[in-house]
Amino acid sequence: MCWSQQFDDVVWLDSNSHKSKYNCYDAVLAVDAFTALKTDYFDAFESLSEYQKSTKDWIFGYLTYDLKNTTEQLTSENFDGLDFPELYFFQPKKLFLLKDNKVELQYLKMVDDEIEDDLLEIEKCKSPKVQKSKSPIKIKLRIHKDEYFNKVSTMLAHIQRGDIYEANFCQEFYAEDSMINPLETFNKLNDISQPPFATFLKVEDKFLLSATPERYIKKEGKKVISQPIKGTARRSENNEEDLKLAKDLSSDQKERSENIMIVDLVRNDLSHTATKGSVKVEELCKVYSFLQVHQMISTISSHVSDDINPVEIITTTFPMGSMTGAPKISAMKIIEDLEETKRGLYSGSVGYFAPNGDFDFNVIIRSILYNKSKKYISYSVGSAITSKSNPLKEYEECLVKAKAMREVLEN
Repeated sequence: MCWSQQFDDVVWLDSNSHKSKYNCYDAVLAVDAFTALKTDYFDAFESLSEYQKSTKDWIFGYLTYDLKNTTEQLTSENFDGLDFPELYFFQPKKLFLLKDNKVELQYLKMVDDEIEDDLLEIEKCKSPKVQKSKSPIKIKLRIHKDEYFNKVSTMLAHIQRGDIYEANFCQEFYAEDSMINPLETFNKLNDISQPPFATFLKVEDKFLLSATPERYIKKEGKKVISQPIKGTARRSENNEEDLKLAKDLSSDQKERSENIMIVDLVRNDLSHTATKGSVKVEELCKVYSFLQVHQMISTISSHVSDDINPVEIITTTFPMGSMTGAPKISAMKIIEDLEETKRGLYSGSVGYFAPNGDFDFNVIIRSILYNKSKKYISYSVGSAITSKSNPLKEYEECLVKAKAMREVLEN
């Protein structure tokens, strides 16, 4: 990974050896843009579709949450300290595909004579000198505890009136005038989390360091799957207590109802491009354990016909249900009113399109975002608010989710 830092465009996707029948690769590294697409939300998916069709190659990049404004009559007017472009994809000159302890190298012809030199450089590469803040990183809250309770109470009032059934309410933690070594920070976050969809992304002076456990959507051949997460419990070092926490999560009616509502939303989203009768729930409310938390995950699948454009599947399902709510549009409007920060890449997605139109994208949660030029560091966390929500428990759930990011930055 340290070798890749010489390039302006880097995407590293790491499964951390999590075994899944849906994983094509153990890890992927794409570097050095040959062509690229950078745009705001206006006609963003149309531009991406044209870029994907014309390139007919691997393209890697991200979708920010604020692309909701191109699919619906919505806005994003909250504060943004990070300034990520709203959509960015690039065609890499150099690509490394890792699977079963083997590496496949795909270089564009213009650079294929550099393979041997690159392999030598990679072997010799040592991590760059750590650049740290002159003073400890001071994490601030965008929404303080009492204000958080008031905002959740407002959201509960919307639910009681029938405006929504559920919404994902998020808050930002941030640090100003602070510097980190992005690669070192990512490695620390990944070491203590080891999630199945870890991501390191660099676009010039902007970085994403992600320990996300969630897949948004994947297409392989004619099959499409989505795996929303709803339901979180802390881990315990005591084995007996830890097993009880997982079991309690599995039977928690509030958490299960959250998950099932989002499963229904995802089923509806997938139906827009699915062949008739092909949308199925393959796994409902199964609890998986990660180093930091237990999570409740469902898997929904569909089949699409050959004439469906891959980007259309993204367009009709984005933003993902687990980060919005139900009904989706009403939830997004209420979220915008109550949150204090523009989400940007948080609760967006990073992933790739393969040359044959297959794709795989994650959900950007449990992530640190960093604008090096502005010396601005940010991480956000959220929870699903339903009629059964207790504001204090929702706040505590946010702190559990924030634990790994805070630990990495403060140490």
